Order: sequence, then C-alpha cells, then structure tokens
Amino acid sequence: MVILGSHCSMKAPKFLLGSVEEALSYGSNALMIYTGPPQNTLRKPVEALRADEAKELLRKHGITMDKMVVHAPYIINLGNCVRQETYELAVDFLRKELDRVQAIGAKYLVLHPGSYTTATLEEGMDQIVKGLNEVLCEKDEVILCLETMAGKGSEIGFTFEQIRSLIDRTNYSEKLGVCLDTCHIHDAGYDVSDFDHLLQQFDEIIGLDRLKVMHINDSKNIRGAKKDRHANLGEGQIGFDALAKAVHHEKLQHVIKILETPWIGDHAPYAIEIDMLKRSQYDAHALDALKNK
Repeated sequence: MVILGSHCSMKAPKFLLGSVEEALSYGSNALMIYTGPPQNTLRKPVEALRADEAKELLRKHGITMDKMVVHAPYIINLGNCVRQETYELAVDFLRKELDRVQAIGAKYLVLHPGSYTTATLEEGMDQIVKGLNEVLCEKDEVILCLETMAGKGSEIGFTFEQIRSLIDRTNYSEKLGVCLDTCHIHDAGYDVSDFDHLLQQFDEIIGLDRLKVMHINDSKNIRGAKKDRHANLGEGQIGFDALAKAVHHEKLQHVIKILETPWIGDHAPYAIEIDMLKRSQYDAHALDALKNK
C-alpha cells in the first residue's frame, strides 16, 4: 500500500492532534508538519503539543508515528560561511529541532541543506559538513533527510553528487537520509518523465536505501529552470502520469510520499490529489470545481 499524505498545519488549540485530524480528513496515511513557524525560532513546549493524543488517534487508524514527517524551518542555513551568527543559529536551532522531533516521537526530519550566499559552492558545502558534524551525535534516533533542491540562487543540493558528497563527509552518515522533491529535481534538470532512469541514477550515486521521504509536486517551470515553483498535480510541466508512476513505483513502496502542492484559493487540494493518486487517474474537473468554490 502506498504511504501518502500532505503537509498539514499545526496550530492552537489542538496542535499535533489537529494535524492528524486534518491528515485523516484528506484520506492520508502519512503527514508532514512544522513544529512551529518555519520562518522563525518561536516554539511551544513539546508538552503542550498534544503528541500523546495525536499518537493515539494515529494508532486507532493503523498508522504508526514513523509516518509523521517533520520539516525543519527555512531559517536554518548550515551553508552560510559569511555570517558567523547565522551559521551558529543554524547549528543551535537544528540541534534543538532534532531533540523536539525525537521527543514528539517522529522519525524523520527533512532539511534544506543550505545556501552558500556570497561564498563559493565548495565553501558552502564544507560549511554544511562542518555543521552536520557539530549537530549530529551517536544517540540520535531521528533520521535527518537532506532534501534535493532546485538550484535556485546559491542553493546547495541540486545534484545527486552534491548530496552524496555531504553524506560521505559527515561523521555520523548513518543518521542521514534523503528527501527527493519531484519539482526540485525537475527544475534542477532531471527528467522525472523517465523515472526508471532517474531512480537508477539516484541508486548508483546515493543509494535507494537512503531515500526515506518524497515530496510529490508538479512544477510550473520547464525542466532545468532552477526556479522552484510548485504546481498542482497534472497542472504543470512534469504531468500527472509521471508523478503517479513515481508514487506507485514498486521499488519505493516503503518511502513516505508527501504533497506540497499549492492551495487553490482558500482550499487545500490534498483530498482530491490523494484520491487521484490512489486511482492513478487525473481529474481536471475535480480541481476545476475547487477553483470555482
């Protein structure tokens, strides 16, 4: 059975319990959350997040906590070697976020590797390795998943070779996994429509055993644009059929797939898109109906 969900909000008063309720309303058996606002360091105490109630609700629906993915906040930039205070904040907050994820009971934390800003790509990669070596430790039970990036600006991690290099040079490489984002790799230049070949590339360079999470998104851009603009399924340049093949690929049944597609107006499209993926059938009428609500 495909493991499929979407990004879900977390807000007072229900916090994680509300996130799980939202996921279930979409027909999901997985979900992704932020533990607080993605653009700042404000965080509620773990004790206030109603994690035990969320776990119990998941259990009642036959879903284990390892299907709850956490995304690290965007303010974490381990690649910054120009501003020391930015790098130190990233190291400190990533360590705290790993501890929070472990306390919640989730297994995977997805991280954008970082950006080199006004330095060089090589200097930025060295800084990320340095940061990962400062953050990770032997006792960690959470797997930190480096996300494949689109190559926008000075982003690091837009080739499989870059991701592999970061993993290989990290002391606790066994604590690292990968999150493959379909929009990002398309925008970086990979051909998602030839998914078997793409997966072979990934396996040869990184290894399929590292692939823990996928973000399933269409792209508004042509392949190789390096822009990172998500589109709803079947509404972009990748196309529904290629994305459905990726979701249902026989070699990826164990991988958690998470939708990050744009809301349509003030409505989340996830129930419709999850249903489309389960049926492997694009439904333009359902998406149009959502647009006209």
